[in-house]
Formats: sequence, C-alpha cells, structure tokens
Amino acid sequence: MFVALARSRLAPSAALRLPLAAMWYIGQGAVEIINVKPICHLSKNHMKLKLAVLALVALTSTVAHLKAADTYNIDPAHSSVGFAVNHMVINTVRGRFDAFTGSATLDNNALQSATGTIQAKSISTGIERRDNHLRSADFFDVATFPTITFQSKRAEKKGDETVLVGDFTMHGVTKEISLPVTVKGPIKAMGGTRIGIEAKTKLNRKDYGLKYNQMLETGGMMVGEEIEIQINAEAVKAAAN
Repeated sequence: MFVALARSRLAPSAALRLPLAAMWYIGQGAVEIINVKPICHLSKNHMKLKLAVLALVALTSTVAHLKAADTYNIDPAHSSVGFAVNHMVINTVRGRFDAFTGSATLDNNALQSATGTIQAKSISTGIERRDNHLRSADFFDVATFPTITFQSKRAEKKGDETVLVGDFTMHGVTKEISLPVTVKGPIKAMGGTRIGIEAKTKLNRKDYGLKYNQMLETGGMMVGEEIEIQINAEAVKAAAN
C-alpha cells in the first residue's frame, strides 16, 4: 500500500505502483499526490493526518446532503382535496374538503416524504342536507373522528412519478396505501419558492368502516363503495432555520 508524501506530478512508473483504492482517491480529487513511498516508512502522525482528511471529506459530504433537504408547506388558497363516488350506478357525485394542512420534504428536488391532515367536518358537495348526512354517524362521524390523516413512510421512484407509501387514517381505521405523486417545479413566484403537487388514488370506503348504503329497486346500491381521491396543491418552501 502506498500514500502521498510530497507534491510533484506522478511518474508513470510510480502510478503503476498505486493500489486501486489510492488511485480512486486521486481521481476524486480528495488527495493530491506528489511522491510515493511504502507505508512501512510512514510515521503515526502521517497516518493520523490521512485519517483526519478522509473524515473531513466524509463530514463535508454529509453536511451538504443535509442542507439539500427542503420543507414545503401547502398553500390552501391554491390547493384542493377532492373526491368522487358513484351515485345510484348511473352518475358520479363530486365533493371536496375545504380545511386541510400538509407539508412535503424534497431532497435535491426529489420528493422524500409528505404528511397531511384533513378536517372531516369541512366536507362539501354543494348540498347542505347531504353534507350534514355525510358528517353524521352514518358516514364520517366527524364528532368522534374529526380528522383524516396521511403520513408517508417511504418514497419509491416509478418513472416520472414518486409513489409515497404510508399510513392513511380515516374513521378511526389506519391502513397502508400507495399514493402516486407528481411534483412540478420548483419555481420562484409570489415572493417565494413554490412546487406543484398532483396525487390521485382510489380506496374502498368499507375498509374504513363507512358501510352505510341503501339498495335500489333495480338491485344496485345508492352509494358506490370505491372512492377516488384527487389532490392538486401548491406548496411554499419554508424558511431555513
């Protein structure tokens, strides 16, 4: 094994005596080679110096990686959380939740994690009587289960999309779901750095204890079991601590 001791350009013959590990450090620019001698001639001080340099390189890389992670907070004024469900087999009824919060973490502009909380009582389909029924114990039971939440556990890259795998909790039931997410940006706008977030998934409401239904005379069900959830959001980069 050989190490650098003095500044000078390596002669071809000297370079041939370097092991692969030493040549890798040279190629990475971590060590400037000047002359080469067997390691047996090194003092303990030289060994300590080499280890300190390598530790400093590793620490610098780690700090740079940590600084690359950014938090973005959802801007509710430019975001929506909507849903769609089949009604009486022949139609699709759409609705939304008007009160929600959330954030996403990006590392070098790549989505790493996200979290969100929806206030269940903010459900709105445009019909007050129907909305009150949805808030009741027949459906969301908002008095007992006031929030709907998502907390990602890991991110998986699939093409242009990132799939967030995490815990989704609704009506007091928590299940793991996969949420495909597309991130656009970042851009500089409206006095800050912004990203766009689009996500869509489907789930069965009966899996979360929302089992209310009525049988139609034709044999179909009044309310479909499959719910489509769609999120369109803008998020603003949080100030660095």
